[in-house]
Amino acid sequence: MDVKKKLFKIFGPIILAAVLLTLLLISPFNFRKINDKTVEVAALSQSKNIFKGTVVKQKALEENYVPFFGSSELSRMDAFHPATLASHYDRSYRPFLLGGPGSTSLSQFFGMQGINQQLKNKKAVMIISPQWFVPKGTDPGAFGLYYSNLEAVTWLRQAQDDKMDRFAAKRLLQMPSVQNDTILKQAIQKVAAGQELSSSMKTYLDLKYNQLQHEDELFSTLALKDNTQRITRVAKVLPDKYDFEQLDAIAYKLGQENTTNNPFEISNKFFDKNLRKKYKKLKGKQSKYSYVRSPEFADFQLVLNQFAKNNTDVIFVIPPVNKHWSDYTGLSQEMLQDFNQKITYQLRQQGFNNIVDLSKDDGERYFMQDTIHLGWRGWLKMDQAVAPFLTKDQPKPKYQIDNYFYSKSWQQLDGKDLDQVTK
Repeated sequence: MDVKKKLFKIFGPIILAAVLLTLLLISPFNFRKINDKTVEVAALSQSKNIFKGTVVKQKALEENYVPFFGSSELSRMDAFHPATLASHYDRSYRPFLLGGPGSTSLSQFFGMQGINQQLKNKKAVMIISPQWFVPKGTDPGAFGLYYSNLEAVTWLRQAQDDKMDRFAAKRLLQMPSVQNDTILKQAIQKVAAGQELSSSMKTYLDLKYNQLQHEDELFSTLALKDNTQRITRVAKVLPDKYDFEQLDAIAYKLGQENTTNNPFEISNKFFDKNLRKKYKKLKGKQSKYSYVRSPEFADFQLVLNQFAKNNTDVIFVIPPVNKHWSDYTGLSQEMLQDFNQKITYQLRQQGFNNIVDLSKDDGERYFMQDTIHLGWRGWLKMDQAVAPFLTKDQPKPKYQIDNYFYSKSWQQLDGKDLDQVTK
């Protein structure tokens, strides 16, 4: 037996298997179905793989799940969390939690790309964190945690020569996440420049999409964190029938019982884990913080623009900052009011009128679970607006997108000039 035949016997099967696997991955056929139990677990998992994928989100939103876009506050799963209340009171919807620590507007925009069809003429909830709107904007490292090539390829295959997609392309090119795929990067550069993709690029994107979609089907649901039992457990304190006064009393009692080791009405566990050793050093340290001038306002405009294209009826929640904590750290109340005025103006000017403004509830007892996240009574008050919005018919939204909100001037507009614009 000559050398060539020996080598073929050794490496031939490996090469053939690799070729077959490649052909399978780039084929346009779906070969895995996602069952209802997997969707139920994924909806509460806050898994980055689920966020970065499409197949599970698509199946969920085609059923009775409603996307709740947000960040780290979604992980505060107590008895009054939106998922707990929806499940315990057997409502017509179930929240699908999209986001986690570090998932800001740019992450949410690209995370939406695989579910645009499922968002058309549907409802959604979005919690806006003031802390996203820092002077430098989204952190590239945090963005990388929630970015996937599948999101980028899905977006590129439907990108148009308009302000939204050109701006999204320019922002994506500023992130290190896209630097490893040369063809992908070149395609993004073309969109940023308002140029049409070549036929070879389109073919590459089609094949790449099939490959990434199949990988999503196979691997995105592995090792999902199952929070369903946690939701069932914390719901045991809730009465069988929804009664706001009774629920508020329970929320007050739980807040009181769980905030006994600090003067800020922060949960004991959070204080022990995150603040006990360092809180004394933080007194007055946030006096120069600002959430009013930030590139995040333009990234947020991407999200609004996409909602408008999909005609998605969205209710936005603006949470407060724990006043006990902001007083201690020196976080400016005037600055927070300016942020609230600016983000509200950006929403209302374009027809996004469903806004739950909780910013003035910052001093309410047991409203917050920690320094910046909603807790017991905060979740309950949010539910008073969100549940009717999701369960009752709403007037059709009428959006008027204004590209001014992409501009540098809007990003950098501060409180002193804001009054002139918003009058």
